[in-house]
Amino acid sequence: MTDSRPAPRRRRGRAGLFAPFILILIAFAAWSGWWVWLSRQVDAQVETRVAALQQAGWTVERERTGVTGWPFRLKLDTGAMRIAAPSGHAVAAPAFAAQASALNPGKWVMVASDGLTLTRAAKGDVDITARAIRMSVHGLTQRFPNVALELAEPVFAARTGAEPFPLASAGKVELYLRPHLAPAGSPGAEDSVDVLFRLLDGVGRPGGPIEGLAQNGRLTIQAETVIARADRIRGADAAGVLSAWSRDGGRFSALKGEMTAGRSRARLVSEGLSADRDGRLTGVIDLDAVNPYPALAGLVQASQGQAGGGGVNPLGAAAAAAAAAGPAGPAGAPADDGQSEVKLTLTFRDGRAWLGPFPLAPAPKLF
Repeated sequence: MTDSRPAPRRRRGRAGLFAPFILILIAFAAWSGWWVWLSRQVDAQVETRVAALQQAGWTVERERTGVTGWPFRLKLDTGAMRIAAPSGHAVAAPAFAAQASALNPGKWVMVASDGLTLTRAAKGDVDITARAIRMSVHGLTQRFPNVALELAEPVFAARTGAEPFPLASAGKVELYLRPHLAPAGSPGAEDSVDVLFRLLDGVGRPGGPIEGLAQNGRLTIQAETVIARADRIRGADAAGVLSAWSRDGGRFSALKGEMTAGRSRARLVSEGLSADRDGRLTGVIDLDAVNPYPALAGLVQASQGQAGGGGVNPLGAAAAAAAAAGPAGPAGAPADDGQSEVKLTLTFRDGRAWLGPFPLAPAPKLF
């Protein structure tokens, strides 16, 4: 006689029920350990870089708060911060924060939520407010990292006693840097950096040269160039961060871009620009200009309407405007429809900017 009762079921061990939770806890503990180690590495790197700057003569003032953001972020919230170079140039922010993903600690995004103050050495302070001020940096293990800076709808206001700032506001200001893209083996490619600069819908300060140049309209500039021998940009002295670079043969090469100033516009090209021993820009820019007369005439008007003309030479600007106007029509205005293309040459030499044979203004100072 056989036993027809069913065989008793085997009871599963309770360990099997808890195994997934145990694995999750182990992974959670491992990730937390990784995050703590990574945050300490970031904090140590920041302290090392700050110490190096201070040893080189820079001033770094900040509220040290350490790294937060567990579990998936690395966040540095310094509160108020100020960084000043030995040259006297400085940047300060009442609130500054930087963060990165713990999964990608090589890419950082920095935000100045309450604006910036730019110190221009002897020229004084300029307060910058904007809808957004942010910068991203990635590729920190590269020789030259990728950098992107954006100011959305910035407004510039020089403080009392400071020299006026050329711009009053803009739609957007952008600056991008990356390692130079060139065919393998190109001479100097590994020591160069590509730069792209955009100023969109810039508005000059009232009565200033940019307002005159843009004929009370908007100024838009887009230019790209290559910083040759960028490896020489290191450290800083009282002359500025670009002084050693310039002494070692650094230059801006392969410059090209476009500019629109009110009703005037131009394409610009230059094989190379550098700086003289006083830090003034030297070199030649070729311009294919359309309707340049209004811009130059506005520059003349702005230079005559203020003391010193903001550095603009009114006689030189007036002569350049007359030469750019072409055959005169009624009351000395250009006789054509303003759409013909004119080839002009802008030369920086002897500390001044020249349009053809006519001196316009002091050449831009790099340091």
